[in-house]
Amino acid sequence: MKGIADTGFLVAFANARDMHHDWAVAVAERITEPLLTCEAVLAETAFHLNSTAITLDMVNEKLVRLSFNCQEHLPHLAALAKQFEDRSPDLADLCLIRMSELYPKHSVITVDKSDFRIYRRNKRQAIPFIAPS
Repeated sequence: MKGIADTGFLVAFANARDMHHDWAVAVAERITEPLLTCEAVLAETAFHLNSTAITLDMVNEKLVRLSFNCQEHLPHLAALAKQFEDRSPDLADLCLIRMSELYPKHSVITVDKSDFRIYRRNKRQAIPFIAPS
């Protein structure tokens, strides 16, 4: 399985007490190559886990790999921020939306169904995502 990792998925995977932990572990077992992610997601993950070491281990163990540079996409991120201003998206969400445009065959793996049902890539296209039921 190919995918783009969101913060909630990584936190659930690493934290056995998280309500979505079993779901995240089951998803991780189906991964065939490192999930793509961005620095904003890693920063959020480290914050929520209260552990930079655990977050970096996920990169070192090849669960995820950095594949996005904000600097290269600033105008597009600014346009997305304006487009979804009513939802107050954080930087990680904007990066994931842009990544879904760059990697259209990858689903976003998230616990945040409410936002990813609303967010659109390429202005009108639904973003494919995998989330707990």
